[in-house]
Amino acid sequence: QVQRIESGGGLVRAGESVTLSCKVSEENENFLALGWFRQAPGKGREFVAAVGRIDGKTNYADSIWSRFIISRDKTKNTAYLQMTNLKPGDTALYYCGPVGGLTMSTPLGSWGQGIQVTVFS
Repeated sequence: QVQRIESGGGLVRAGESVTLSCKVSEENENFLALGWFRQAPGKGREFVAAVGRIDGKTNYADSIWSRFIISRDKTKNTAYLQMTNLKPGDTALYYCGPVGGLTMSTPLGSWGQGIQVTVFS
């Protein structure tokens, strides 16, 4: 089972920025990419962004293109999601973990607890 530590998030004002981080335990290295998903109140979980663990290739959901930047530090098995110009619609519980598939948007394994991001105007 993948162990992950998610951090960052919190309560932020619209237009501001916040960075989330996700560290995956070192023994779980049989995955090629890390991704972020989110689930807003009353909605289903949706893909946000993913980054290749080795090559750094990225993929983003159309809805957040250019506002969010995903990156990784492969030496630390950590992925980061820098979120800028936040909007109240970005309020959600954000989850991270290994992903697969051609677009790196297929979650692998179970979900962690997630981290809350609340954007107020």
